[in-house]
Amino acid sequence: MKTINKITNYILLGIVSLSAFSCKKDFNEVNTDPIGKSSVSASQLLAPALVNVLSANMVRNRNFNNELMQVTVDISDAEGKVFRYDVRRNWADYTWNIWYPELTNLRDIYTIASKPESLNSSYKGISLITQAWVFQLLTDVYGDVPYSQANQGKAGNYEPVFDKQKDIYLDLFTKLEEANKLLTEGTSIVASSDPIYQGDVSKWRRLGNSLYLRLLLRVSSKADVSAQVIAKIKEIADGNKANYPIMENNSHTAKILWNGTNSSTSVYSSPFMINVRAVDFRTPAITDFFISSLGFWKDPRIDGAFGVNGVNRFGIAAGPGGLIGVPSGYDTGTSAIKQSYFYSDATTNNPTTLQTDRYTGIVMNCAEVDFILAEAAAKGWITGTGESYYRKGIADAINYWLPTIFTTASDPALEAYINNADIGWNNNLPLDNSANNSVSKMQLIHLQKYYAMFLVDFQQWFEYRRTGHPFIPKGTGLANGGKMPARLNYPLVTQSTNPTSYKNAVASQGADDINTLVWWQKP
Repeated sequence: MKTINKITNYILLGIVSLSAFSCKKDFNEVNTDPIGKSSVSASQLLAPALVNVLSANMVRNRNFNNELMQVTVDISDAEGKVFRYDVRRNWADYTWNIWYPELTNLRDIYTIASKPESLNSSYKGISLITQAWVFQLLTDVYGDVPYSQANQGKAGNYEPVFDKQKDIYLDLFTKLEEANKLLTEGTSIVASSDPIYQGDVSKWRRLGNSLYLRLLLRVSSKADVSAQVIAKIKEIADGNKANYPIMENNSHTAKILWNGTNSSTSVYSSPFMINVRAVDFRTPAITDFFISSLGFWKDPRIDGAFGVNGVNRFGIAAGPGGLIGVPSGYDTGTSAIKQSYFYSDATTNNPTTLQTDRYTGIVMNCAEVDFILAEAAAKGWITGTGESYYRKGIADAINYWLPTIFTTASDPALEAYINNADIGWNNNLPLDNSANNSVSKMQLIHLQKYYAMFLVDFQQWFEYRRTGHPFIPKGTGLANGGKMPARLNYPLVTQSTNPTSYKNAVASQGADDINTLVWWQKP
Protein backbone atom coordinates (compact mmCIF):
# COMPACT_ATOMS: atom_id res chain seq x y z
CA MET A 1 0.00 0.00 0.00
CA LYS A 2 2.87 2.35 0.90
CA THR A 3 4.49 1.62 -2.46
CA ILE A 4 1.29 2.53 -4.32
CA ASN A 5 1.07 5.83 -2.39
CA LYS A 6 4.66 6.67 -3.24
CA ILE A 7 4.08 5.99 -6.94
CA THR A 8 0.94 8.19 -6.88
CA ASN A 9 2.84 11.05 -5.22
CA TYR A 10 5.62 10.85 -7.80
CA ILE A 11 3.07 11.03 -10.63
CA LEU A 12 1.34 14.05 -9.09
CA LEU A 13 4.68 15.78 -8.51
CA GLY A 14 5.61 15.21 -12.11
CA ILE A 15 2.32 16.68 -13.35
CA VAL A 16 2.77 19.76 -11.16
CA SER A 17 6.34 20.20 -12.39
CA LEU A 18 5.32 19.95 -16.03
CA SER A 19 2.46 22.37 -15.45
CA ALA A 20 4.76 24.85 -13.77
CA PHE A 21 7.26 24.57 -16.65
CA SER A 22 4.51 25.08 -19.21
CA CYS A 23 3.07 28.12 -17.39
CA LYS A 24 6.50 29.66 -17.00
CA LYS A 25 7.35 29.07 -20.68
CA ASP A 26 4.27 31.00 -21.91
CA PHE A 27 3.89 33.38 -18.95
CA ASN A 28 4.92 36.61 -20.66
CA GLU A 29 2.76 35.99 -23.71
CA VAL A 30 -0.32 34.81 -21.82
CA ASN A 31 -0.21 37.61 -19.24
CA THR A 32 0.36 40.50 -21.64
CA ASP A 33 -2.79 42.53 -22.20
CA PRO A 34 -3.01 43.00 -25.99
CA ILE A 35 -5.45 45.89 -25.64
CA GLY A 36 -4.54 47.73 -22.44
CA LYS A 37 -1.69 50.19 -21.93
CA SER A 38 1.40 49.68 -19.83
CA SER A 39 1.47 53.37 -18.87
CA VAL A 40 -1.03 56.15 -18.24
CA SER A 41 -1.09 59.89 -18.74
CA ALA A 42 -1.66 62.53 -16.07
CA SER A 43 -5.00 63.35 -17.68
CA GLN A 44 -6.22 59.76 -17.21
CA LEU A 45 -5.47 59.70 -13.47
CA LEU A 46 -6.98 63.01 -12.37
CA ALA A 47 -10.74 62.54 -12.70
CA PRO A 48 -11.03 59.06 -11.11
CA ALA A 49 -8.91 60.11 -8.14
CA LEU A 50 -10.91 63.31 -7.56
CA VAL A 51 -14.26 61.53 -7.86
CA ASN A 52 -13.21 58.76 -5.49
CA VAL A 53 -11.89 61.13 -2.81
CA LEU A 54 -14.89 63.45 -3.02
CA SER A 55 -17.29 60.51 -2.93
CA ALA A 56 -15.70 59.20 0.27
CA ASN A 57 -15.83 62.69 1.76
CA MET A 58 -19.53 63.00 1.02
CA VAL A 59 -20.33 59.61 2.54
CA ARG A 60 -18.53 60.47 5.77
CA ASN A 61 -19.95 63.98 5.80
CA ARG A 62 -23.42 62.48 5.78
CA ASN A 63 -23.02 59.75 8.36
CA PHE A 64 -20.25 61.12 10.59
CA ASN A 65 -19.73 64.89 10.36
CA ASN A 66 -23.44 65.65 10.20
CA GLU A 67 -24.13 63.49 13.25
CA LEU A 68 -21.33 65.07 15.32
CA MET A 69 -22.13 68.61 14.23
CA GLN A 70 -25.88 68.39 14.79
CA VAL A 71 -27.10 68.52 11.23
CA THR A 72 -28.86 65.16 11.56
CA VAL A 73 -29.70 62.53 14.18
CA ASP A 74 -29.79 58.85 13.30
CA ILE A 75 -32.57 58.16 15.80
CA SER A 76 -31.93 54.98 17.77
CA ASP A 77 -31.14 53.72 21.24
CA ALA A 78 -28.52 51.35 19.87
CA GLU A 79 -24.91 51.65 20.95
CA GLY A 80 -22.29 53.25 18.71
CA LYS A 81 -24.35 56.29 17.71
CA VAL A 82 -22.09 59.13 16.56
CA PHE A 83 -24.53 61.85 17.56
CA ARG A 84 -23.97 60.74 21.17
CA TYR A 85 -20.18 60.90 20.71
CA ASP A 86 -20.08 57.09 20.95
CA VAL A 87 -17.46 56.74 18.24
CA ARG A 88 -16.23 53.19 17.68
CA ARG A 89 -12.77 52.40 16.38
CA ASN A 90 -13.96 51.04 13.03
CA TRP A 91 -15.04 54.54 11.95
CA ALA A 92 -11.36 55.23 11.31
CA ASP A 93 -10.86 52.72 8.51
CA TYR A 94 -12.97 53.96 5.62
CA THR A 95 -11.38 57.31 4.79
CA TRP A 96 -7.83 56.13 5.55
CA ASN A 97 -8.26 53.21 3.14
CA ILE A 98 -9.51 55.47 0.34
CA TRP A 99 -7.41 58.60 0.80
CA TYR A 100 -4.01 56.90 0.82
CA PRO A 101 -4.46 54.81 -2.37
CA GLU A 102 -5.78 57.88 -4.21
CA LEU A 103 -2.79 59.89 -2.99
CA THR A 104 -0.65 57.42 -4.94
CA ASN A 105 -2.52 58.42 -8.10
CA LEU A 106 -2.37 62.14 -7.29
CA ARG A 107 1.38 61.92 -6.69
CA ASP A 108 1.85 59.92 -9.89
CA ILE A 109 0.30 62.83 -11.79
CA TYR A 110 3.22 65.01 -10.67
CA THR A 111 5.75 62.33 -11.62
CA ILE A 112 4.26 61.80 -15.07
CA ALA A 113 3.90 65.55 -15.73
CA SER A 114 7.58 66.03 -14.83
CA LYS A 115 8.89 63.71 -17.56
CA PRO A 116 10.36 65.40 -20.64
CA GLU A 117 8.00 63.59 -23.00
CA SER A 118 4.87 64.62 -21.01
CA LEU A 119 6.03 67.80 -19.28
CA ASN A 120 3.10 69.91 -18.09
CA SER A 121 3.44 72.50 -15.32
CA SER A 122 -0.32 72.77 -14.80
CA TYR A 123 -0.79 69.07 -14.04
CA LYS A 124 2.15 69.33 -11.64
CA GLY A 125 0.48 72.28 -9.88
CA ILE A 126 -2.89 70.53 -9.75
CA SER A 127 -1.20 67.43 -8.33
CA LEU A 128 0.30 69.49 -5.50
CA ILE A 129 -3.02 71.18 -4.71
CA THR A 130 -4.96 67.93 -4.61
CA GLN A 131 -2.26 66.29 -2.50
CA ALA A 132 -2.48 69.19 -0.06
CA TRP A 133 -6.26 68.83 0.03
CA VAL A 134 -6.15 65.12 0.89
CA PHE A 135 -3.22 65.30 3.31
CA GLN A 136 -4.94 68.16 5.14
CA LEU A 137 -7.95 65.89 5.61
CA LEU A 138 -5.76 63.04 6.81
CA THR A 139 -3.80 65.01 9.38
CA ASP A 140 -6.84 66.92 10.66
CA VAL A 141 -8.76 63.68 11.16
CA TYR A 142 -5.97 61.54 12.65
CA GLY A 143 -3.14 63.91 13.69
CA ASP A 144 0.38 62.66 12.97
CA VAL A 145 0.24 60.45 9.86
CA PRO A 146 2.59 58.95 7.25
CA TYR A 147 3.55 61.78 4.92
CA SER A 148 7.17 62.09 3.81
CA GLN A 149 7.47 58.31 3.31
CA ALA A 150 3.84 57.65 2.36
CA ASN A 151 2.90 55.96 -0.93
CA GLN A 152 6.36 54.44 -1.36
CA GLY A 153 5.27 50.81 -1.50
CA LYS A 154 6.66 50.46 -5.03
CA ALA A 155 10.06 51.39 -3.62
CA GLY A 156 9.74 48.76 -0.92
CA ASN A 157 8.90 51.04 2.01
CA TYR A 158 5.97 49.28 3.64
CA GLU A 159 6.38 50.81 7.10
CA PRO A 160 6.49 54.61 6.63
CA VAL A 161 7.17 56.87 9.57
CA PHE A 162 4.39 59.06 10.95
CA ASP A 163 5.30 62.72 10.44
CA LYS A 164 4.39 65.31 13.05
CA GLN A 165 1.39 67.43 12.13
CA LYS A 166 3.39 70.64 12.38
CA ASP A 167 5.91 69.34 9.84
CA ILE A 168 3.11 68.21 7.54
CA TYR A 169 1.47 71.62 7.60
CA LEU A 170 4.74 73.45 6.93
CA ASP A 171 5.43 71.22 3.95
CA LEU A 172 1.87 71.67 2.64
CA PHE A 173 2.53 75.42 2.64
CA THR A 174 5.60 74.75 0.48
CA LYS A 175 3.56 72.59 -1.89
CA LEU A 176 0.92 75.29 -2.31
CA GLU A 177 3.57 77.95 -2.93
CA GLU A 178 5.07 75.79 -5.67
CA ALA A 179 1.62 75.08 -7.14
CA ASN A 180 0.88 78.81 -7.37
CA LYS A 181 4.10 79.36 -9.32
CA LEU A 182 3.55 76.39 -11.62
CA LEU A 183 0.02 77.45 -12.49
CA THR A 184 1.17 80.98 -13.31
CA GLU A 185 2.51 79.56 -16.57
CA GLY A 186 -1.05 78.71 -17.63
CA THR A 187 -0.13 75.55 -19.52
CA SER A 188 -3.28 74.02 -20.95
CA ILE A 189 -4.68 70.69 -19.78
CA VAL A 190 -7.25 68.30 -21.26
CA ALA A 191 -10.63 69.80 -20.37
CA SER A 192 -12.35 66.41 -20.19
CA SER A 193 -9.80 65.23 -17.63
CA ASP A 194 -10.89 67.89 -15.15
CA PRO A 195 -14.28 67.29 -13.49
CA ILE A 196 -13.94 70.37 -11.27
CA TYR A 197 -12.97 73.27 -13.54
CA GLN A 198 -13.17 71.69 -17.01
CA GLY A 199 -9.61 72.66 -17.84
CA ASP A 200 -9.64 76.24 -16.50
CA VAL A 201 -6.15 76.41 -15.00
CA SER A 202 -6.66 79.91 -13.59
CA LYS A 203 -9.44 78.59 -11.33
CA TRP A 204 -7.19 75.81 -10.08
CA ARG A 205 -4.74 78.52 -9.05
CA ARG A 206 -7.50 80.27 -7.11
CA LEU A 207 -8.40 77.00 -5.38
CA GLY A 208 -4.79 76.40 -4.38
CA ASN A 209 -4.44 79.83 -2.78
CA SER A 210 -7.85 79.58 -1.11
CA LEU A 211 -6.88 76.21 0.34
CA TYR A 212 -3.66 77.89 1.46
CA LEU A 213 -5.74 80.42 3.43
CA ARG A 214 -7.75 77.61 5.05
CA LEU A 215 -4.60 75.86 6.23
CA LEU A 216 -2.93 79.06 7.41
CA LEU A 217 -5.94 80.05 9.49
CA ARG A 218 -6.21 76.60 11.03
CA VAL A 219 -2.77 76.84 12.63
CA SER A 220 -2.78 80.59 13.26
CA SER A 221 -3.18 80.23 17.02
CA LYS A 222 0.01 78.19 17.41
CA ALA A 223 2.62 80.47 18.94
CA ASP A 224 5.55 78.76 17.21
CA VAL A 225 4.20 79.55 13.71
CA SER A 226 1.63 82.32 14.23
CA ALA A 227 3.87 85.24 13.19
CA GLN A 228 4.80 83.75 9.81
CA VAL A 229 1.27 82.43 9.26
CA ILE A 230 -0.43 85.78 9.93
CA ALA A 231 2.13 87.54 7.71
CA LYS A 232 1.34 85.15 4.86
CA ILE A 233 -2.43 85.63 5.31
CA LYS A 234 -1.88 89.37 5.03
CA GLU A 235 0.31 88.93 1.96
CA ILE A 236 -2.32 86.84 0.19
CA ALA A 237 -5.31 88.98 1.19
CA ASP A 238 -3.78 92.48 1.20
CA GLY A 239 -0.20 92.80 0.13
CA ASN A 240 0.18 90.80 -3.05
CA LYS A 241 -3.27 89.95 -4.37
CA ALA A 242 -2.16 89.83 -7.99
CA ASN A 243 0.33 87.06 -7.21
CA TYR A 244 -2.12 85.11 -5.06
CA PRO A 245 -5.54 85.07 -6.77
CA ILE A 246 -8.23 83.50 -4.59
CA MET A 247 -11.91 82.61 -4.95
CA GLU A 248 -14.02 85.75 -5.39
CA ASN A 249 -17.40 84.42 -6.52
CA ASN A 250 -19.25 81.14 -6.90
CA SER A 251 -17.90 80.53 -10.39
CA HIS A 252 -14.61 79.84 -8.58
CA THR A 253 -16.13 77.34 -6.14
CA ALA A 254 -14.47 73.93 -6.49
CA LYS A 255 -17.15 71.33 -7.10
CA ILE A 256 -18.08 68.33 -9.19
CA LEU A 257 -21.51 68.66 -10.75
CA TRP A 258 -23.06 65.22 -10.54
CA ASN A 259 -25.22 64.08 -13.43
CA GLY A 260 -27.74 62.51 -11.08
CA THR A 261 -27.83 59.07 -12.67
CA ASN A 262 -26.77 55.61 -11.57
CA SER A 263 -25.28 54.80 -14.96
CA SER A 264 -22.26 52.54 -14.62
CA THR A 265 -20.67 54.32 -17.58
CA SER A 266 -20.74 57.71 -15.88
CA VAL A 267 -17.70 58.84 -13.93
CA TYR A 268 -19.61 61.61 -12.21
CA SER A 269 -22.51 59.87 -10.49
CA SER A 270 -23.23 61.15 -7.01
CA PRO A 271 -22.27 58.79 -4.16
CA PHE A 272 -25.58 59.74 -2.54
CA MET A 273 -27.26 57.99 -5.46
CA ILE A 274 -24.88 55.05 -5.81
CA ASN A 275 -24.10 54.17 -2.19
CA VAL A 276 -27.29 55.10 -0.34
CA ARG A 277 -30.79 53.75 -0.83
CA ALA A 278 -33.52 56.36 -0.97
CA VAL A 279 -35.20 54.97 2.14
CA ASP A 280 -31.91 55.15 4.04
CA PHE A 281 -31.12 58.65 2.85
CA ARG A 282 -34.29 60.08 4.35
CA THR A 283 -34.03 58.08 7.58
CA PRO A 284 -31.98 60.51 9.75
CA ALA A 285 -33.94 63.34 11.33
CA ILE A 286 -32.75 66.92 10.98
CA THR A 287 -31.73 68.39 14.32
CA ASP A 288 -33.42 71.20 16.12
CA PHE A 289 -30.14 73.13 16.13
CA PHE A 290 -29.71 73.00 12.35
CA ILE A 291 -33.26 73.77 11.32
CA SER A 292 -34.38 76.25 13.97
CA SER A 293 -32.05 79.05 12.86
CA LEU A 294 -32.94 78.58 9.20
CA GLY A 295 -36.62 78.76 10.12
CA PHE A 296 -36.19 81.80 12.35
CA TRP A 297 -34.19 83.60 9.67
CA LYS A 298 -36.78 82.71 7.02
CA ASP A 299 -33.79 81.54 5.07
CA PRO A 300 -34.41 81.20 1.32
CA ARG A 301 -32.47 77.93 1.26
CA ILE A 302 -35.49 76.24 2.83
CA ASP A 303 -38.09 78.39 1.09
CA GLY A 304 -40.98 80.56 2.19
CA ALA A 305 -43.69 77.90 2.53
CA PHE A 306 -42.78 77.06 6.10
CA GLY A 307 -44.53 74.20 7.83
CA VAL A 308 -45.60 72.38 4.68
CA ASN A 309 -43.83 70.10 2.27
CA GLY A 310 -43.10 72.86 -0.17
CA VAL A 311 -40.22 73.02 -2.63
CA ASN A 312 -36.98 74.21 -1.00
CA ARG A 313 -33.36 74.33 -2.13
CA PHE A 314 -31.94 72.24 0.69
CA GLY A 315 -34.48 69.53 -0.03
CA ILE A 316 -35.87 69.58 3.50
CA ALA A 317 -39.18 67.89 4.21
CA ALA A 318 -41.23 69.34 7.05
CA GLY A 319 -43.03 67.10 9.50
CA PRO A 320 -46.72 67.26 10.44
CA GLY A 321 -45.95 70.06 12.89
CA GLY A 322 -43.81 72.05 10.48
CA LEU A 323 -40.07 72.54 10.32
CA ILE A 324 -39.31 70.81 13.59
CA GLY A 325 -36.05 69.11 14.47
CA VAL A 326 -34.89 66.56 17.03
CA PRO A 327 -32.64 67.66 19.91
CA SER A 328 -29.30 65.90 19.52
CA GLY A 329 -27.61 63.96 22.30
CA TYR A 330 -30.87 62.95 23.95
CA ASP A 331 -30.93 60.21 26.59
CA THR A 332 -31.38 56.60 25.60
CA GLY A 333 -34.88 55.44 26.31
CA THR A 334 -36.28 58.83 25.40
CA SER A 335 -38.87 58.81 22.67
CA ALA A 336 -37.60 61.03 19.85
CA ILE A 337 -39.98 61.56 16.95
CA LYS A 338 -38.61 62.40 13.54
CA GLN A 339 -40.39 65.19 11.69
CA SER A 340 -38.09 67.11 9.34
CA TYR A 341 -35.67 65.19 7.13
CA PHE A 342 -33.87 65.49 3.80
CA TYR A 343 -35.88 64.46 0.75
CA SER A 344 -34.62 61.51 -1.28
CA ASP A 345 -37.41 60.88 -3.78
CA ALA A 346 -38.30 63.60 -6.27
CA THR A 347 -42.01 64.22 -6.87
CA THR A 348 -43.98 66.71 -8.91
CA ASN A 349 -44.51 68.86 -5.83
CA ASN A 350 -40.97 68.34 -4.54
CA PRO A 351 -38.57 68.20 -7.49
CA THR A 352 -35.55 69.25 -5.39
CA THR A 353 -34.07 66.50 -3.25
CA LEU A 354 -30.73 66.55 -1.50
CA GLN A 355 -29.97 63.02 -2.62
CA THR A 356 -30.29 63.83 -6.33
CA ASP A 357 -29.00 67.41 -6.20
CA ARG A 358 -26.21 68.03 -8.71
CA TYR A 359 -24.58 70.66 -6.49
CA THR A 360 -23.70 68.50 -3.47
CA GLY A 361 -20.15 67.65 -4.62
CA ILE A 362 -18.29 70.53 -2.96
CA VAL A 363 -14.51 70.52 -2.50
CA MET A 364 -14.25 74.12 -1.24
CA ASN A 365 -16.56 77.07 -1.76
CA CYS A 366 -16.19 80.81 -2.09
CA ALA A 367 -18.23 81.54 1.04
CA GLU A 368 -15.65 79.75 3.18
CA VAL A 369 -12.98 82.08 1.81
CA ASP A 370 -15.17 85.09 2.63
CA PHE A 371 -15.49 83.97 6.25
CA ILE A 372 -11.76 83.26 6.49
CA LEU A 373 -11.14 86.87 5.46
CA ALA A 374 -13.86 88.11 7.82
CA GLU A 375 -12.11 86.43 10.74
CA ALA A 376 -8.71 87.74 9.67
CA ALA A 377 -10.07 91.28 9.36
CA ALA A 378 -11.91 91.14 12.69
CA LYS A 379 -8.65 90.09 14.34
CA GLY A 380 -6.80 92.98 12.73
CA TRP A 381 -4.56 90.87 10.52
CA ILE A 382 -5.82 92.41 7.26
CA THR A 383 -7.55 95.67 6.43
CA GLY A 384 -11.22 96.16 7.25
CA THR A 385 -13.48 95.34 10.17
CA GLY A 386 -14.74 92.03 8.84
CA GLU A 387 -18.24 93.29 8.10
CA SER A 388 -17.97 93.44 4.31
CA TYR A 389 -16.47 89.94 4.15
CA TYR A 390 -19.11 88.68 6.57
CA ARG A 391 -21.95 90.06 4.45
CA LYS A 392 -20.39 88.72 1.26
CA GLY A 393 -20.03 85.30 2.88
CA ILE A 394 -23.75 85.21 3.68
CA ALA A 395 -24.60 86.22 0.12
CA ASP A 396 -22.21 83.74 -1.52
CA ALA A 397 -23.38 80.88 0.72
CA ILE A 398 -27.01 81.41 -0.24
CA ASN A 399 -26.22 82.21 -3.87
CA TYR A 400 -24.43 78.89 -4.29
CA TRP A 401 -27.79 77.14 -3.92
CA LEU A 402 -29.92 79.97 -5.32
CA PRO A 403 -27.82 81.78 -7.93
CA THR A 404 -28.12 85.57 -8.10
CA ILE A 405 -30.72 85.86 -5.32
CA PHE A 406 -28.40 88.55 -3.92
CA THR A 407 -26.52 90.51 -6.56
CA THR A 408 -23.90 92.14 -4.32
CA ALA A 409 -22.96 92.44 -0.65
CA SER A 410 -24.82 95.77 -0.62
CA ASP A 411 -27.97 94.44 -2.30
CA PRO A 412 -31.11 95.80 -0.56
CA ALA A 413 -32.54 92.28 -0.59
CA LEU A 414 -29.52 91.04 1.36
CA GLU A 415 -29.88 93.95 3.76
CA ALA A 416 -33.53 93.05 4.34
CA TYR A 417 -32.69 89.39 4.89
CA ILE A 418 -29.95 90.21 7.42
CA ASN A 419 -32.13 92.69 9.29
CA ASN A 420 -35.15 90.39 9.43
CA ALA A 421 -32.98 87.50 10.58
CA ASP A 422 -31.29 89.70 13.20
CA ILE A 423 -27.83 88.56 12.16
CA GLY A 424 -26.37 91.98 11.40
CA TRP A 425 -22.75 92.82 12.11
CA ASN A 426 -22.08 94.89 15.22
CA ASN A 427 -18.59 96.28 15.47
CA ASN A 428 -19.08 96.97 19.18
CA LEU A 429 -19.34 93.26 19.96
CA PRO A 430 -16.36 91.58 21.62
CA LEU A 431 -14.07 89.64 19.32
CA ASP A 432 -14.82 86.38 21.11
CA ASN A 433 -16.54 85.31 24.28
CA SER A 434 -16.78 81.57 23.93
CA ALA A 435 -16.55 80.91 27.66
CA ASN A 436 -19.87 82.66 28.25
CA ASN A 437 -21.64 81.40 25.13
CA SER A 438 -22.58 84.97 24.31
CA VAL A 439 -22.75 86.80 21.00
CA SER A 440 -19.42 87.93 19.61
CA LYS A 441 -17.90 88.63 16.21
CA MET A 442 -16.50 85.11 16.08
CA GLN A 443 -19.87 83.61 16.93
CA LEU A 444 -21.52 85.62 14.13
CA ILE A 445 -18.88 84.58 11.61
CA HIS A 446 -18.72 80.92 12.54
CA LEU A 447 -22.44 80.33 12.77
CA GLN A 448 -22.79 81.54 9.18
CA LYS A 449 -19.66 79.61 8.20
CA TYR A 450 -21.22 76.47 9.68
CA TYR A 451 -24.15 76.73 7.24
CA ALA A 452 -21.86 77.74 4.38
CA MET A 453 -19.83 74.54 4.86
CA PHE A 454 -22.90 72.31 4.73
CA LEU A 455 -21.88 69.07 2.94
CA VAL A 456 -18.16 70.01 2.81
CA ASP A 457 -16.44 66.85 4.13
CA PHE A 458 -15.35 67.30 7.79
CA GLN A 459 -14.87 71.08 7.76
CA GLN A 460 -17.65 71.89 10.25
CA TRP A 461 -16.06 69.47 12.73
CA PHE A 462 -12.54 70.82 12.15
CA GLU A 463 -13.64 74.40 12.64
CA TYR A 464 -15.57 73.57 15.78
CA ARG A 465 -12.48 71.90 17.22
CA ARG A 466 -10.42 74.98 16.32
CA THR A 467 -12.80 77.69 17.51
CA GLY A 468 -15.51 76.23 19.77
CA HIS A 469 -18.08 77.74 17.41
CA PRO A 470 -20.92 77.58 16.76
CA PHE A 471 -22.44 77.03 20.19
CA ILE A 472 -24.12 73.66 19.81
CA PRO A 473 -26.29 72.42 22.68
CA LYS A 474 -25.06 69.45 24.69
CA GLY A 475 -27.67 66.79 25.41
CA THR A 476 -27.69 64.85 28.66
CA GLY A 477 -27.36 61.55 26.81
CA LEU A 478 -23.89 62.20 25.42
CA ALA A 479 -21.16 59.60 25.86
CA ASN A 480 -17.43 60.35 26.11
CA GLY A 481 -18.03 62.62 29.09
CA GLY A 482 -19.87 65.03 26.81
CA LYS A 483 -16.62 65.94 25.05
CA MET A 484 -16.57 66.48 21.29
CA PRO A 485 -14.15 63.91 19.77
CA ALA A 486 -10.84 65.56 18.90
CA ARG A 487 -9.73 63.04 16.26
CA LEU A 488 -10.23 59.51 15.01
CA ASN A 489 -7.97 56.70 16.16
CA TYR A 490 -5.57 55.02 13.77
CA PRO A 491 -7.02 52.07 11.81
CA LEU A 492 -6.33 48.63 13.23
CA VAL A 493 -4.64 47.51 10.03
CA THR A 494 -2.01 50.22 10.50
CA GLN A 495 -1.28 49.03 14.00
CA SER A 496 -0.65 45.49 12.76
CA THR A 497 1.22 46.25 9.52
CA ASN A 498 3.29 49.21 10.70
CA PRO A 499 3.76 48.52 14.43
CA THR A 500 7.03 50.36 15.05
CA SER A 501 5.96 53.60 13.40
CA TYR A 502 2.56 53.34 15.05
CA LYS A 503 4.10 53.00 18.52
CA ASN A 504 6.43 55.92 17.87
CA ALA A 505 3.49 58.08 16.76
CA VAL A 506 1.49 57.26 19.89
CA ALA A 507 4.51 57.95 22.10
CA SER A 508 4.91 61.36 20.43
CA GLN A 509 1.31 62.49 19.96
CA GLY A 510 -0.46 60.81 22.86
CA ALA A 511 -2.85 57.96 23.43
CA ASP A 512 -4.53 56.59 20.33
CA ASP A 513 -8.08 57.57 21.25
CA ILE A 514 -10.66 60.15 20.23
CA ASN A 515 -9.78 62.61 23.01
CA THR A 516 -6.10 63.16 22.22
CA LEU A 517 -5.68 66.65 20.82
CA VAL A 518 -3.86 67.10 17.53
CA TRP A 519 -1.05 69.67 17.33
CA TRP A 520 -3.12 72.67 16.23
CA GLN A 521 -5.68 72.03 18.99
CA LYS A 522 -3.13 71.95 21.80
CA PRO A 523 -2.61 75.14 23.86
